This record gives sequence, structure tokens and C-alpha cells, in this order.
Amino acid sequence: MKNNSVHVTRVLTSPTEVDAAQWNALLAQQSEPSPFMRHEYLAALHTSGSASPQTGWTPRFITLWLHDELQAACPLYLKDHSYGEYVFDFAWANAYQQHGLPYYPKALIAVPFTPVPGSRLLARDEAARTALIRAVIAWCEDEQLSSLHLLFGSELDIAACEQAGLMTRNTVQFHWKNEMPVIPADAVTVIPADAVTVIPADAVTVIPAQAVTVIPAQAVTVIPAQAGIQSALPMLSDPNTSRLDSRLRGNDKREATKPFSSFDDFLATLTQDKRKKIKQERRKVADAGVSFRWALGADITPEDWAFFYRCYERTYLEHGNAPYLSRDFFKNMATGMPENWLMFTAEREGQSIATSLIATRPINTWADGRFDLKTAPVAYGRYWGALQRVDCLHFEACYYQPLQWCINHGYARFEGGAQGEHKMARALMPVPTTSAHWLAHPAFADAVQRFLEREGDGVVGYLEHLGERSPFKAA
Repeated sequence: MKNNSVHVTRVLTSPTEVDAAQWNALLAQQSEPSPFMRHEYLAALHTSGSASPQTGWTPRFITLWLHDELQAACPLYLKDHSYGEYVFDFAWANAYQQHGLPYYPKALIAVPFTPVPGSRLLARDEAARTALIRAVIAWCEDEQLSSLHLLFGSELDIAACEQAGLMTRNTVQFHWKNEMPVIPADAVTVIPADAVTVIPADAVTVIPAQAVTVIPAQAVTVIPAQAGIQSALPMLSDPNTSRLDSRLRGNDKREATKPFSSFDDFLATLTQDKRKKIKQERRKVADAGVSFRWALGADITPEDWAFFYRCYERTYLEHGNAPYLSRDFFKNMATGMPENWLMFTAEREGQSIATSLIATRPINTWADGRFDLKTAPVAYGRYWGALQRVDCLHFEACYYQPLQWCINHGYARFEGGAQGEHKMARALMPVPTTSAHWLAHPAFADAVQRFLEREGDGVVGYLEHLGERSPFKAA
């Protein structure tokens, strides 16, 4: 297949059809690489049957070539459902169905089951990236697909998509940064003593309880998701600026100075109530007789991997679902890219009872004595499971142990995954992430655009609200 550029487009039906070395070399050149875009990871999803045509993920990897050299590539899947994506378009699919139009199959550029931001359009340069997204759109038109969706893209990806006419949408995740926060002096308002009015006690009116009106639950109207793409769904996005810079970055007044020296150093930056809560939660786990050990890379034994999957599978089954990822997938991770995995195992009375698996991007840590967040090592909270119930064990295994490890090993960031406002109490702060969308049907594209305009105002208000609940104390 040829396109309008000098490149030749090849559509591959399996990630194994592209050379791993060429793919990984291209990934290494990107602004926001992650281990989840490695050839080994994508190939393992396919060969293990986790993301395959049988599970609704039909690979159609789009590649651009100049002679025999790979110039650009992206992991594209044909989807006949919207599960495992973490950017929800079920209302859009329902609206298509209500109008007698097929929404599936659709095209998706994403890493299956993995809501981690990073580069999706792998390209040698900006021109190749632009050629790639245009080739993808042309292919979608030729295949008469309803839509194209690029999820959790990098800034360069989103810029290329916007240039190609795609609509953008934001969701919110919660990330922790290994940065000692400082509130700049110009962000603190000091109220002079003579401006404070003391109200005498006899001037205070106490409102009796019977004077308070309680709104009954039946008086609240809930808008169902199936109301369609015109409904005011409480989603999180912004159509006017994909990165929300101008309206949101002013919420966080902290200035980065240096990384934390210890977990106690980190706790000291939090407000008293948040610090007290974390200490109480950690004490509950310790008082229950639970201790932790960690293993990195090749030090994770086959027995560790087997125990992990037992916990992981059980957690899914307890919620009535089969796990997305198969046992063979994790076997491939253990042999194909062990250096990207960190495992915490909880033990009590000599028995393993729970585990969490963290992905890592172990790259250069320092630049001029400070973290270079583009190339600094990053940890990603991914999977967990337990065989015994212990109060607060999930928080310890999935947040406190990884954060302490990141501090001790000089990691710059810990990404806690999709959703979850409760993470803010553990100092994981809200971060907007961006997706891009193209719809072939002009009328539906127009309707979605109007929906995104309303949705965008909602995400701004939501993030402003979260910004008022910072767990960090003033300097």
C-alpha cells in the first residue's frame, strides 16, 4: 500500500511481522517511551492470546517504510467492543446503534489493557509522524470504519493528530512525583493581624438540627449513559486545548527543588491529617504481622511469578470477571523483558499472602543535579492480588511500598493508573491525559464535537476542585 508521501505503507496482521530490533530502536527515539510499547510487550499480548482476534483485538499494525528501513509505526487494533481501553465511548456506540448505524468494528491505536500515557505514533521525525497519522486515516476510510481512536498519546502524538483534524479528549489520572514541594512566596497571602476581626461568642448563632433540610435521594435526577452523545455525561476532557495548559497548570503552586531523601521526608510535606492517616494505615498492616520483600528483574523467581498470577487471577474472579491477561503473558514478561518488572510480596507467619507488580522504566536519573522528567526512571502501578484480607493491605502493597522504593532508588515518578480520587490522599496528584478521535460520519462527528465542548468545561471544573484539596501543607 502506498501513500501520498515518499513512504510505503505496510499493514501487518501481527506484531511479530515486524523486526523487534527495528521497532525498539524506533521507540527509543521517542519523546515519551514506555516499556509497554516495547516489541516484547506487544508481541506477548498477541502470542499469549490476551489481545488477539479471539478476544476482540485484531492487530493491524500500520508501518511506514523507506526502502527497508522502518520510518514510522503504530499498534492499531480493530475492535468489536470497547473493553480494556479506559477511555469510555460506550455512549457513542449506543448513539450509533439507536440510529441504525454500525459503530464496530472501530480502529484503536493503543496498548491493550494499559492506560499508561506515552508515545503511540513511533516516528523518526515530525514529517514521518504526520505521514503516519494521515496514512492511518486513509486506511480507515478505505476499510470503511466508523472511527479511529488514539489513547493516552504523547504531546507530539496529539499535536500530529490535531494537525490531521482529529478531536481531542482528556481524562484524569493520578501520579506521584519525587519532588520536594515548595510553595513560592508570591503564592502565599499573609493577612496582617490588625485585619483580623474576632467575633465574640455571644454573637454566634447556632442553627438547630430541625432547621436543616435534607434533600431526599429520590429528588436527585441521574442522567443514564444511554442518553447518548448529547447528554451531559460526567466525563473528563477538553476540546479546546489537548493539554489544558493555560487553564489548569496554575492550580499547582509547588516548585520542584529536590527529591525526597526518605519516606519520612515525604510524609513531612503532607498536611497533618494526611500524614496521620498514612501512618495509621501502615501501622495496621504491620500490627497484623505482615512484612514485605521486593524483587527486581531477574531476581523475581519462577515461584514468585506463579504466586503473583494466583493472586492476580483470584482478584479478578472474586469480582466476577476473568483476568484480561493470561498466565502465558506473564511467563513471556519473565523471560522477554524481566528488567522492566518489580514485585512486592506480602508475607505473614512465613507464608506469602499478597503481591503487587510494578513496571519500571529504568533510564537516566539526573540532569544538572535535578530530575529530567523526560528521561528519569519511572515506575507504573499495574497489577495486584491477595489471598488473605488484611485491613489497608492494598494501600501498603500498591502505594506505600512502591513509593518508598522509588524514593530509595531515585525514581522520579510513580504513575498510579486510571481513575481513583482516593489516590490524592496518598499524594498522587491529578494529571490530565489525552486521547484523539476521528469519526467518519460527518453528523456524528459534529455531535461528538459539541459533546466534547461541554465535557471540556467539566474536566476543568473537576481539576480545579481537586486542586483545592491538595494533600501538601503550605511551606
